[in-house]
Amino acid sequence: MKLQPSVIRKKGEARKGKGFSRSELREAGLDSKLALKLGILIDLRRKTKHEENVKGLKQNLLGLSSQKPKSRKVKIKSGKSDAARTLTNDL
Repeated sequence: MKLQPSVIRKKGEARKGKGFSRSELREAGLDSKLALKLGILIDLRRKTKHEENVKGLKQNLLGLSSQKPKSRKVKIKSGKSDAARTLTNDL
């Protein structure tokens, strides 16, 4: 899920942006590493902060927090290999 902010052109028209600014992320309560893990694009060149982008980020975060976390299968690694495990069981 990729979020794209809206950026206002000089003529007053809105277009899709390349990413959120750092100040917008900070205002929404995110740091850049977490934003990248969540698939949120970051535009390091932008210095502006638009309130509509911050509101969109906050709504997206509320939607993510209300979803159920997906169950993951965890593979547990033991220190011994399969061959070493069979040797110790035979003794």
